[in-house]
Amino acid sequence: MRIYLLFVVFRCKIGFTNEKRSVVKTAGDDLSFVHLGITVHRMVKSFSIGGISFAYYGLIIGIGMIAGYLVAQSDAKRRGQDPELYLDFMLWAIFFAILGARIYYVVFQWGYYKNHPAEILNIREGGLAIYGGIIASVITLFVFSRKRKVSFFSMADTACLGLVTGQIIGRWGNFVNCEAFGGYTDGLLAMRIRRSIVNESMISQELLDHLIIENGIEYIQVHPTFLYESLWNLGLLLFMLWFRKKKRFDGEMLLIYFAGYGIGRSWIEGLRTDQLLIPGTGLAVSQMLSIAVALIAVAVLIFCRYRGTGESEEKA
Repeated sequence: MRIYLLFVVFRCKIGFTNEKRSVVKTAGDDLSFVHLGITVHRMVKSFSIGGISFAYYGLIIGIGMIAGYLVAQSDAKRRGQDPELYLDFMLWAIFFAILGARIYYVVFQWGYYKNHPAEILNIREGGLAIYGGIIASVITLFVFSRKRKVSFFSMADTACLGLVTGQIIGRWGNFVNCEAFGGYTDGLLAMRIRRSIVNESMISQELLDHLIIENGIEYIQVHPTFLYESLWNLGLLLFMLWFRKKKRFDGEMLLIYFAGYGIGRSWIEGLRTDQLLIPGTGLAVSQMLSIAVALIAVAVLIFCRYRGTGESEEKA
């Protein structure tokens, strides 16, 4: 059963195809970090083995999932828990997380998908919203923990370490797909991308106003928000690994993850040009959700910490 589920997941994410693609080579680089001297001459989104094409996007996310599991497994051993429990959970969580991430994305992009229903199942080019995956994972863990008769919050404290690890790596799938970027910037980490390899729907008017033309080739220069989020999550993971020995109650690590990720994502989401909007408004749904999640998590953390301190003083 485990092997079958893993096969389904990686077939879904990596995307097997026998389709042969023609490549038109043109002069000029595809992407560069202009102030860091880093250049990618040609962005390649897939590779072939034995006539079968594999998408780097799915491969990177798959690597992130495996790395996340290994981190969770290590923490489970440290806490004296059964690592096999997390493998069983991961196999279900991956499937439902992908499903949830796709549903979330499609719902808030329904204006497009209602006219292109055949594209709903096509995730090889991206189109997964992390919050949908997180929501689905939390629901899956709740059901799983009830079935196995274990503490939901205790498992969540370990699982969230794996989750944020997967996010650190998984964001680089957006880099390969040349997506999840922000508006114009000329800052230190500014990323310049050939316009022709970017989905036009992600190019804002601001980017068009700052269009760069070199040797007859058009480029956009953007905030690499995928990189910002990957680095932010790396900092969050390091903090969580340091703090875990100081935690006072089950669920505290989960709250720290929600607070830390919510704060970072609320800022980063505001920079992005491909925001999913709440229907009928100009509000980015993930930004609003991030703010709400962060505020609630911080409030609950303060309350639980204060209550725990009060109870300890009363007992003393």
